[in-house]
Amino acid sequence: MNPKRKFNGRLEVVCGSMFSGKTEELIRRIKKVELSGKKYKVFRPKIDSRNPDNTIISHAKNEISATIISHAEEILQNCEGLEVIGIDEAQFFEQSLVKVCNKLANEGYRVIVAGLDMDFKGNPFGPMPNLMACAEEVKKVHAICVETGNSAGYSFRKENNKDLVLIGEKKEYEPLSREIFIKKMNKREQ
Repeated sequence: MNPKRKFNGRLEVVCGSMFSGKTEELIRRIKKVELSGKKYKVFRPKIDSRNPDNTIISHAKNEISATIISHAEEILQNCEGLEVIGIDEAQFFEQSLVKVCNKLANEGYRVIVAGLDMDFKGNPFGPMPNLMACAEEVKKVHAICVETGNSAGYSFRKENNKDLVLIGEKKEYEPLSREIFIKKMNKREQ
């Protein structure tokens, strides 16, 4: 940690289902950092191929530049002189992301992480549960259920593909409330 820099170390996690506004919230927070004049960098996993290189675009079409990386440890090699680190689609990183984020926060960086908290089966996803446990702040955002109009916390995969990771959008996934998600999953299992 730079001894001349004020200690602002903390970990913030934005989580929720697909189409809930996670990336939008990350972009909003980073834009405020940018306005304050602080130095920052945003990272995203190489596996997420939905956006053009070096960009993160929300469903609302807001965008910021991002550095594409394959492994969480690469963040540590790319944070010299920064004050804030943003990470999008954190669920796609390995568990070592938890150690990386804690190391950065312990060294005085503000770390803002966005990602799916549950996979398409409704189970905790990747490093997200551990990141949420370590965070000073967790904000869970919700989509709108496409069937009931109620709050949606689940990302239902429309096709019966059992791969844990299937990169997709509205063609592949829909946000559902717990009630509808359970009904559709039970129907699929029969």
